Amino acid sequence: MSEPKALSALQRLRYAAESAVFFPFMGFFQLIGIDAASAIGGFIGRHIFYRLPVTDTAWQNLRAAYPGMKRAEIEAIVREMCDNLGRVTAEYPHLGKLYIDGPKRRVELVGAEHLDAAMAAGKGMMVVSGHFANWETMTAAAGQRGYEGLVYRPPNNPTVAAWISRQRGKLGPKEQIGKGVHGTRRIFSLLRHGQAVAMLVDQKTAEGVPAPFFGRDAMTTAAPASLALKLGAALLPVRAERLKGAHFRVTIHPPIAFQPSGDAERDVLALTAELNRRIEEMVRARPSQWLWIHRRWTTPRDIAKLEKKKKAQALGGKGVGVEREGSSLS
Repeated sequence: MSEPKALSALQRLRYAAESAVFFPFMGFFQLIGIDAASAIGGFIGRHIFYRLPVTDTAWQNLRAAYPGMKRAEIEAIVREMCDNLGRVTAEYPHLGKLYIDGPKRRVELVGAEHLDAAMAAGKGMMVVSGHFANWETMTAAAGQRGYEGLVYRPPNNPTVAAWISRQRGKLGPKEQIGKGVHGTRRIFSLLRHGQAVAMLVDQKTAEGVPAPFFGRDAMTTAAPASLALKLGAALLPVRAERLKGAHFRVTIHPPIAFQPSGDAERDVLALTAELNRRIEEMVRARPSQWLWIHRRWTTPRDIAKLEKKKKAQALGGKGVGVEREGSSLS
């Protein structure tokens, strides 16, 4: 694995400043307990984060996704989304408390039989989802069920990234796999040996393929579809919901049924589109619990880059390859 790039002086200064703000907040949230932390985080989200310019992207995305939605309805969704995001942030010091069993249970797990059946088939399993509610509940549930790895994209700040990784590892899978070529090879190895991998697939990736999402093309990682088709691994959509405060439900849906046509590239595109359709269904069920602030949809620049990539592949005789794909769990 290649060594991480050395940080510039400006990056070190910026990350030190970020850490100087981040860690005192995390220490405070840890001291006051998960319920109080979640409530205060929600207050900060509703009343402070809601007023920041970053929410402009959420407004734009919602107007495009729901053309007939009234302004008051959009405002309610954005404000509740900010409430949820504030809660998620404040809950990070408490990821080790997201139990799925016992008297301290905070996460209700529904559909575990689908996990058991997929694992029993022996061809590996990918648990795929998006940034719903507190998405780390899905990580915690996977770890407590004994699954091997999760795919994630760490924050740019290495100190913050290391701290989040430690919190996630308290209950989540011990192996946290970064995106990129090395990560894809490790995922391939786990699946080939009948293990399970969890990943979030709802963010734009420059190396993805265009697949419909709310009626518009969105650059989407092709890795889950490629691996499922190549290895016969099961592809299970999962959704997290915030029920009340710091209590949650994680619902595992049956594996996506897909009949390959024999055209590898067409099949990858079709299965990726089906996965996006499932994610869209989950978003529509509770739109205020999805992360609308991400620039999810394809831009003219994305289309130009895709055309350039297709030309290069045509010259090299390559189709859609899983090595180029990544996904995120943070």
